[in-house]
Amino acid sequence: MSGIDHLLRSFRARFRSWHTQGVGRSGSLTLGWAPAVFQTASSKALAKMKGVLRAVGSSVWKRRWVRKGTAGFAVLLLGCLLAYALCPKPALYPPGLTFSRALLDRDGKVIHLTLAGDARYRLHTPLAEISPDLIEATLLLEDRHFHSHPGINPLSLGRACWGVVTGTRRGGASTVTMQLARLRYDLSTKSFSGKFVQMLRALQLERHYSKEEILEAYLNLAPYGGNVEGIGAASLLWCGKSAKDLTPREAVSLSVLPQSPTRRRPKISGGNDALAAAQFRLWQRWQEAHGLRADGLDATFVLQPEAKPPREAPHLARRLLADATTPGTIQYPPLSTTIDLGMQKQIESSLRDYLSVRREVGMTNACALLVHAPTREVLAYAGSASFLNVDISGQVDGITARRSPGSALKPFIYALALQQGLLHPRSLLRDGQVAFGDYNPENFDREFTGPISAEDALFRSRNIPAVALTRKLAEPGLYGFLKQAGVSLPRPADHYGLSLPLGGAEVSMEELASMYAMLATDGTPRALRYSHAAPVSHPSGNALLIPEACFLVRRMLASREEEAGLSDPTISWKTGTSHGFRDAWAAGIRGEYVCVVWIGNFNGKSNPSFIARKCAAPLLFEIFHRLRLPWHRDVPPEGVREVQLCAVSGQIPTPHCQHCRMGWFIPGKSPIAPCDIHREVLIDQGTGLRVIADDGKRDLRREVYEFWPPDMLALFRLAGVPRREAPPLEASTVALRAAQSQDIPRIVSPQPRLTYSLRVNDSSKQVIPLRAETSAGVRTIFWFAGAKFLGSSTPAESLLWKATAGSWKLHVLDDHGRSSTCEVKVEMVE
Repeated sequence: MSGIDHLLRSFRARFRSWHTQGVGRSGSLTLGWAPAVFQTASSKALAKMKGVLRAVGSSVWKRRWVRKGTAGFAVLLLGCLLAYALCPKPALYPPGLTFSRALLDRDGKVIHLTLAGDARYRLHTPLAEISPDLIEATLLLEDRHFHSHPGINPLSLGRACWGVVTGTRRGGASTVTMQLARLRYDLSTKSFSGKFVQMLRALQLERHYSKEEILEAYLNLAPYGGNVEGIGAASLLWCGKSAKDLTPREAVSLSVLPQSPTRRRPKISGGNDALAAAQFRLWQRWQEAHGLRADGLDATFVLQPEAKPPREAPHLARRLLADATTPGTIQYPPLSTTIDLGMQKQIESSLRDYLSVRREVGMTNACALLVHAPTREVLAYAGSASFLNVDISGQVDGITARRSPGSALKPFIYALALQQGLLHPRSLLRDGQVAFGDYNPENFDREFTGPISAEDALFRSRNIPAVALTRKLAEPGLYGFLKQAGVSLPRPADHYGLSLPLGGAEVSMEELASMYAMLATDGTPRALRYSHAAPVSHPSGNALLIPEACFLVRRMLASREEEAGLSDPTISWKTGTSHGFRDAWAAGIRGEYVCVVWIGNFNGKSNPSFIARKCAAPLLFEIFHRLRLPWHRDVPPEGVREVQLCAVSGQIPTPHCQHCRMGWFIPGKSPIAPCDIHREVLIDQGTGLRVIADDGKRDLRREVYEFWPPDMLALFRLAGVPRREAPPLEASTVALRAAQSQDIPRIVSPQPRLTYSLRVNDSSKQVIPLRAETSAGVRTIFWFAGAKFLGSSTPAESLLWKATAGSWKLHVLDDHGRSSTCEVKVEMVE
């Protein structure tokens, strides 16, 4: 109800009371409280006065100008009332006005505030989220009768006019609604015409909006010094807190800023006498209204901001706020993120400190991403070492950039091989020179270790075993797995071939972090979450990796004590160095947390110092050390078992295996069997040869020897690792018959029933490699094409056959008399 309506209603009530109680049926006024004689006299006097007034009124009303003036005034009043009732509803905020965007951390604190479209800080804040003390202090200073006037305060207006006439300052006449009208319509109110328009606009706003809506709009548009407008931005920038958390002293100090935003603007350093004096005057009135006792230091209190506007996680802020912008919307609710501000600052500090030490070797930029694996929530997002550093193109978001991951994808090859039953952690793999068609991969150090266990091959990042395993994976293979895990691979599988496990495709840091989060939990792919507004991605049951494989790979990647500074047993980690030393990666798992770091240059410039194990891995461990994340023991899933295994072969030990160690495997999947490497044989003491059986006629002794397949034995020799080989078998009919009952050699090249086309004019293309797999103990194999002897070689070597056109039957014979054949066709082409 407006103030005028309230006064009219009060007058009508009083008039009805007077008419009912004081006027008798005869129409004369009775005064019940006076003596009768005075009642009679008063009645006569009033009657006489009534007659005089009637006579004067009749005489005046007969004048034409009085009647016209009265009619004109009535028409004017009616027109004003009609215009007031029919005035259109205006927008509460200026057209095209935009507000700042705010990014909140996971605890609701503003960590990033953008400028509005007009380069001002203006954060929209609902009235319910503004401190009641601030509202009270503002109305106490600006408009004490805000809730009782219709937009214009007649008493204040009259007092101001009288002050103008008399030349004395009696206070301003502007109400909060009038000030909103000035801000809303950008009015100049120094002239009478401007003031009159301001009052009309104030009445228009009051006609269509509630007091709460008007007060909220004013508090969101009022100037608070510099380029800060609205109490939301002012409380954040000047007090470092939200508008609802302001103390009474802060509320009083902020309330005096709109009256003189330039002179009273809070300063980061130095005094501010104008602000101190203004807030002290209002604080005295506040104390009086609340019955508080004065303090001698009240006059010295002044707001002093502690920091610049919040600009945390700038890469993520730009990414999320750009995605969340809605065309035509001026009021943006704050966007709540999953960022942990403490962890964000720790990671950014780690990047700066680490690079400051390594700057001499050309390390100037790095990125890091921290994820809570079970929820996939991103806790820290550092897209570069310094957002404002032009020299490193700091505003480029390295989290979304796509680069070669090097060996960082190898854990997923082993996880697939584990769940497909191709190996278990102690299985022996071949790390030797090998060609896969035209592809000849090498290890990073260009050396070969020979036979190596799967866990050592993964931890030491050996290339040859990884490529060989990738070739054996069942469809859809590594390529299909990466596609299903959310990795964007724009080209078909044939384009990448067997280079895929060594970084032949580009991935982004968020894709890699998502995959390691899958490895750290249940093997189910889910997208990373940056905002609480994003829908939660729950497991859908389509796990790409079984929990048993994830658990075993985490154990295979666990830190060991062999490297200084990288021996934290609670961390499972893997590095990756791209071809040409352009990118150095490190991904680590500690409990429920996954961290991925990258070191390199956004322009792709290479650096020999970008060796991941020497530069990215130390940074990863430094981050984990600073964060001190909670950790719990990795509990084995129900589907794995730990048993004793032969320390040499990785198989179930027999009585002949002298050294054993504990190892994990997946029952029903892992290819595990009794060890066939260690065998007990009979040695003739006289000849030193190995015999098949004890006939009781010779002096024999029993000894245990290692029986390795020829190719594995050759790898040991190349790696410089001697193995104790059994003596040759005696050349007897019994021995030969026993040897023939064992495994025969198997021709692996050339392939049977295939036609080989050789170039007539290219001698290098007229050769077919001959290779066969043999059993343990074979030292030499012999090759024949029909009846023609082609030559001999060791089982680990290939014999190059210069073939001619025709159909050939190839024959291979080992030194134990076992043989096999295959048929091939050779044709010569131009």
